[in-house]
Amino acid sequence: MTNAMHKAAVGVFDSGIGGLTVAAEIARRLPEEDLIYLGDTARLPYGTKSAATVVRYSERAVDLLLRYPVKAVVIACNTASAHALEALRKHTDLPVLGVIEPGARAAAAVTRGGRIGVAGTEATIRSGAYQAAIANALGTSREALGDRVVTRPWPLLVPLAEEGWVDHPVTRLTIETYLAPFVEADIDTLVLGCTHYPVFKPLIRQVLDDRFRGHPMTLVDSAEALTTELATLLAEHDLRAPARDGRRSFFCTDAPERFGRVGTVFFGGDVAPVFSVDL
Repeated sequence: MTNAMHKAAVGVFDSGIGGLTVAAEIARRLPEEDLIYLGDTARLPYGTKSAATVVRYSERAVDLLLRYPVKAVVIACNTASAHALEALRKHTDLPVLGVIEPGARAAAAVTRGGRIGVAGTEATIRSGAYQAAIANALGTSREALGDRVVTRPWPLLVPLAEEGWVDHPVTRLTIETYLAPFVEADIDTLVLGCTHYPVFKPLIRQVLDDRFRGHPMTLVDSAEALTTELATLLAEHDLRAPARDGRRSFFCTDAPERFGRVGTVFFGGDVAPVFSVDL
């Protein structure tokens, strides 16, 4: 492997801002790696689009990333991971990772009683991708899972996250409402199947303690699981960057000022400058 490929960046794309939680975890765990992040803010949300449209948008996003020296592509979007992962693996020779399979494998590994919940966008839940990935990770079929995997859409958390209401009375009430079916189903492991949701982890834990009497529920953040698998992949393919401070570059397809302002909530730090691009 050439020295140039060692120094190439990890390309990350999402339909918007939420995927910055994935980029943040990669930056924290793999600080030596350069990151190029693209948020397709002109076309969000992907969750309301058809599968064919999501594939087309995803291919255009990857084409943009491929204009730069990149050595791996991360789909930091659950909807795109559900609908476009296989298409993108055919679209480029580079390694392509989505967030669903790592999250499913992590949930299967940590569940105590085999009762797993998945919270996500309506499109992600409707796709059945998590159910299939969890069944595969458990070595069984979707049919055999029965009611051991419970899925629910949590659509209101996306606008609340982008409003910055990560600890607000309205958000708390929303999370209480959303968690109730999982608690009633005695779920012991909950996959946060949308990249916006990790910003609410402290509040979710508070609600479980305060409203649901400390109901034991392990939260699975797909960003953490994906980063673990990305680190393994880079090491196995001799693609790890040398020791250094990696650079971070941010692109979006609309409203870069808002991206820069709201993005700090998800990335946990400054994302400026943000460059506007046209796909």
